[in-house]
Formats: sequence, C-alpha cells, structure tokens
Amino acid sequence: MRINPTRLAGRDEEVPVTKDEFVGTWINSHEEDRDGVQVFRSEEYEFPPSRGRMSFTLRADGSAITGQPGPDDRGVTGDGSWRIDGTVLTIRSPGGSATYGVLAADSSHLELRPH
Repeated sequence: MRINPTRLAGRDEEVPVTKDEFVGTWINSHEEDRDGVQVFRSEEYEFPPSRGRMSFTLRADGSAITGQPGPDDRGVTGDGSWRIDGTVLTIRSPGGSATYGVLAADSSHLELRPH
C-alpha cells in the first residue's frame, strides 16, 4: 500500500499509517536525502557503493535491529524496539531513540523527517 501522509491526493492532511507497512529492513539512501528528509529503501534496492549506511530492521512484534557504520567501516548493530503513532515513527536502541515524521511510505521506500 502506498501512503503519503502529508501529500495524499494533493491535500495537506495527515492520514494514519499502519504498522504492517513498516515491517522489513530499511537502509538509508543518503544520496537521495534532501532538505532535512532522510530516504530509506528496502534491502532489495541496488545501492551504489558506500563506506557505510545507517539501517534498521523493524519486526512485526515491535522489536528492531539498528545498524550504522562503525569506526573501521564495519557495521555495528544493536537490538531495540519501534512503534508507529499516526505519522510518527519512534525507534529505540541501546544508543538512544530517534523519532521521525513519516512523509511517505510504500513497500520500497520511506521518507522520514527527524524530529
């Protein structure tokens, strides 16, 4: 299901998004980030080479795995949790929590604005 909570049908209205639409592994496509919006693609996306990318895996049971580049360019992961409240996505991990406004979501990409 395609959801664009702030631009649905050209209107400026928010619509709730469901948890099922976020389950999966999401990797930051930093080449597409713009104007404070972070773009995440599903793990099936063919990314260009990079020295590391932020990622998260959101599971249906509310658990999460977060990933980020480590000091030696190898990935570092941590267990956490996540929740969606309306159009606000919160991911908690050992390093803290991150809250995002969901601008767009479908099966292949997310557009998130950090709060």
